[in-house]
Amino acid sequence: MTLSWGRRLVSSFLAALSVAVLTHAASVFLFFVSQQYQPTTLPQVSDFYFLATLFSIVLLVVFALIGGFTRWYTALASGFFTGIVACLVGTGISTVAQGFAIDADTISYLWGTFLTLNGVYVVVASILAATVGRAVYNRVIGFRRGTEKSAERRIALVRMPAGNLAEGQLTHLERTAVDTELADKQWDGYVAALENNGWTTREVPFADTLPDSVFVEDTLVLLGNTAVVTRPGAKSRREENDAAEQTAQDLGLSIERIMSPGTLEGGDVLKVGSTLYVGRSSRTNADGIRQLRAIATGLGYTVVVVPVTRALHLKTTVTALPDGTILGHRDLVDDPAFFPHFVEVPEREGVAVVVLSEDTLLVSASAPGTVALLEDRGYTVVPVDISEFEKLEGCVTCLSVRVR
Repeated sequence: MTLSWGRRLVSSFLAALSVAVLTHAASVFLFFVSQQYQPTTLPQVSDFYFLATLFSIVLLVVFALIGGFTRWYTALASGFFTGIVACLVGTGISTVAQGFAIDADTISYLWGTFLTLNGVYVVVASILAATVGRAVYNRVIGFRRGTEKSAERRIALVRMPAGNLAEGQLTHLERTAVDTELADKQWDGYVAALENNGWTTREVPFADTLPDSVFVEDTLVLLGNTAVVTRPGAKSRREENDAAEQTAQDLGLSIERIMSPGTLEGGDVLKVGSTLYVGRSSRTNADGIRQLRAIATGLGYTVVVVPVTRALHLKTTVTALPDGTILGHRDLVDDPAFFPHFVEVPEREGVAVVVLSEDTLLVSASAPGTVALLEDRGYTVVPVDISEFEKLEGCVTCLSVRVR
């Protein structure tokens, strides 16, 4: 179910090969045209670029493996750096092979080639890496993802509770004692409930010194095959993101990021079809919302901003059923009119539901009235006890990121 290093290597190699071969061909053709279509220039120029092209393949594979093709500007930079280094090494080896010593004149000659043949190569490599290379890499990764989806891939990212869980941030609740041993057992039960209902769980690496890291939902927003790496509003939580991002990359997801000065936490993003309800809360600011809107709009989503002043995150005030009905508690929701189909639940803990399938929901065991309400609507309800996490303003959605 996960994207292995072998499969990432194949994607990286095909992208690198495409860029290098096309760069070689385009550079030869451009010089051929500039020399008024003289046939004798073709083999000479092709030989001149040969070693540079071989080195380009190696360098581009490395850049692709470390995420150089995930965004257009990193791909552009990868192509530019590759072009310069590959041309210097390739032309340098050819020059030495012809009997020239590496001295000041030779070095001056090597740099001078960037005003002619090698300059063309660098420009072409930069453009093709940002366009063709990135497209090939994403297409191959996407093909593999599509294969997995045909088998109904359902992965839930989870993260073990830290030893200092009880020190987690609190905004709207008074601090009460947290039983960390009980929390560990409840987390095991939560993971088991996901696995027993058709989900494969994938653990984000354990972070024993980050008390809020168990609330992994806040680090990532999943939009189809794109993972938006958030920037938490609580500074103490920003170290949580690196491991979550790496796990998303290992799954073959395309990566986008919320950058400073924006802040955004995943608990403030509720996806209902192609609509993203985004909470303007104490943890998510206007700049973070602007950045998310720019990313989401390009992926076909519409962003609706919702004020959140009575709870920590939007999804501790409302969540959605598979049919788009919004569940919420009036004491927590600033204005139910933001939502076209709003149903009030009897308990605050019943606001959050995790959709396990079209007819199965995961709900807190602290909300028996909500369980009965949902069962009356024809859903199979799986209650889980997460009382220790609720003491830290957590809910059932906070404890996982669902990848479909």
